[in-house]
Amino acid sequence: MTKFLHTMIRVADIDATVAFFDLIGLKEVRRFDNDKGRFTLVFLAAPGQEGTAEVELTYNWPPEDGSAPETYDGGRNFGHLAYRVDDIYTTCQRLMDAGHTINRPPRDGHMAFVRTPDGISIELLQEGYLDPKEPWASMPNTGSW
Repeated sequence: MTKFLHTMIRVADIDATVAFFDLIGLKEVRRFDNDKGRFTLVFLAAPGQEGTAEVELTYNWPPEDGSAPETYDGGRNFGHLAYRVDDIYTTCQRLMDAGHTINRPPRDGHMAFVRTPDGISIELLQEGYLDPKEPWASMPNTGSW
């Protein structure tokens, strides 16, 4: 039997990324610091999905020489993570109010894309159907998604 456990993404700022995922309803389930390996793992899940559909954030600590931590771009990440939300318009507004760009607005009332602080693409899908409405219906795409 195969069971999905989690998806891992590397992050440069663990606090900013945890705060980002909190805006779409994911909560920290557990955290593990590995002093020897110099990394921190934070597992996030939507309420009720703990242990079944989690995102693992991997934060590699800065080198001991004090240089800046590694940053990650398209070469070390992947397509996107997808989450179903109760109200895509409210979720997108909450993300925008927190300073995040909605790269593909929910013009159709069904789908939107936004990126985490580390550039990971997140697809938001509406639970059920919402009629298209402004300002979302006429909002253009921004950047890549």
